[in-house]
Amino acid sequence: MVGGMRVLRDDLWTTRPDPLPASVWLRWLPHGLVILVGVGTTLAGVAQIAEGYQQGATYGFVCSAVQGVAVVLALWRPVPAWWLSTTVTVVVAMGARSQLISGQASDGTGWPWGPPALVAEAMVLLLLALRVPTRASAAALGLTAFLTYVVQGLIGAANYGPTGTVAVTVFAVVVLIGTALRGRREARNQLVEQAGITAEERARRTLLEERNRIARELHDVVAHHMSVISIQAQVAPHLVENPSEELKDNLAGIRQNALEALAELRRVLGVLRSENPEDPYGLGAAGTGSAPDTPQPTLDRLDALLENTRAAGLDITAVISGEAPAYPPGVQLSAYRIVQEALSNALRHAPGSHVRVTVGHDVEGLRLEILNSRPSGPVRPSPGVGHGLLGMRERAMMLGGHVMAHPTLHGGFLVSAFLPKDGVRAPGRDRGTPEGLELIFPDDPPPTGEEKR
Repeated sequence: MVGGMRVLRDDLWTTRPDPLPASVWLRWLPHGLVILVGVGTTLAGVAQIAEGYQQGATYGFVCSAVQGVAVVLALWRPVPAWWLSTTVTVVVAMGARSQLISGQASDGTGWPWGPPALVAEAMVLLLLALRVPTRASAAALGLTAFLTYVVQGLIGAANYGPTGTVAVTVFAVVVLIGTALRGRREARNQLVEQAGITAEERARRTLLEERNRIARELHDVVAHHMSVISIQAQVAPHLVENPSEELKDNLAGIRQNALEALAELRRVLGVLRSENPEDPYGLGAAGTGSAPDTPQPTLDRLDALLENTRAAGLDITAVISGEAPAYPPGVQLSAYRIVQEALSNALRHAPGSHVRVTVGHDVEGLRLEILNSRPSGPVRPSPGVGHGLLGMRERAMMLGGHVMAHPTLHGGFLVSAFLPKDGVRAPGRDRGTPEGLELIFPDDPPPTGEEKR
């Protein structure tokens, strides 16, 4: 009970704005009509108070003007407008009571609600019911009816035409209409909102179904072939009499790469089958790692990545500067993938080249640079379609960083990246790719004239 009274107090004892929205068809028509009602009730109220209640033209003009202001104020602040309109009506009714009792006022004059005041109060209550919760409009109606009963029924007057019953009936009707219109508007808004949610959910389910289909194909095709490669690499030394140590090492490297590729594929399948679009890398809500099977690679595994690439035939030099802070898992994963993709491109497009991998830690974040020299041997055609750089850029942009890549003057290739240390774009600072920089790998198709522009 106490809680309910507190809610009603908060609803009716407030000056917060609650403006009437513009009409869809004729935007300011409702506002114009309300203003006309305010002006009309002001002019009619002057005549009612000055002539009907015999209280003077000046007094009648002031009270009627306040009543008209209340009608217009209800367009933006309906609760204060209702208090103002009701208070003015009670003041006028109590002022007219002495003239009615003494017989100075016209016999049969409507009291305590004169016609102009009744119309003004009805308009205010209608606007109130359109804007505030039903409990608030019902409370306002109840308080208005109670004040009408007190003034007319308990205090009373003489030589007047009673208007209390008619006024309360009119007020109840307009509040009922306003509440119904408000409920209809809210139901329509909820329907539109629900339709939007349904469309988003349908699109999300479609995306998940497509991702699951891709995951099934990857599992059935790629995973099978990688498993076969791993088994064949393990069995191959036993099929050769007195295999050399170099052959054993190469076959062991092939098997290890196949096993690591299977582990990476399982992570990709876990991401594709995840239903959480806010966690695209499977790091979990708290960033603690929820990818299946094994942990996601971090900066601690860069040495193993470099050693694995050296074994494949690249001469790699690693340069690390600064002290590594505690990067978020997403930053570490993206940094590892960028270096991995850059080394993979160097291995495919610059065989026998020298590669320098620079990892720099500073106060702003993590800086990566992978620079390879020109290839020392023939470059075999690559079946790639140049999606590696796109993946790098998407990873960096997701974290508020950027990736730049371009050929060097000496025939090599440079990939540089920056990732903010907290994985958030610095406010007011654009870390995007500079305009006019073409980000093209050697296996990308040459840009057309239209693309160059």
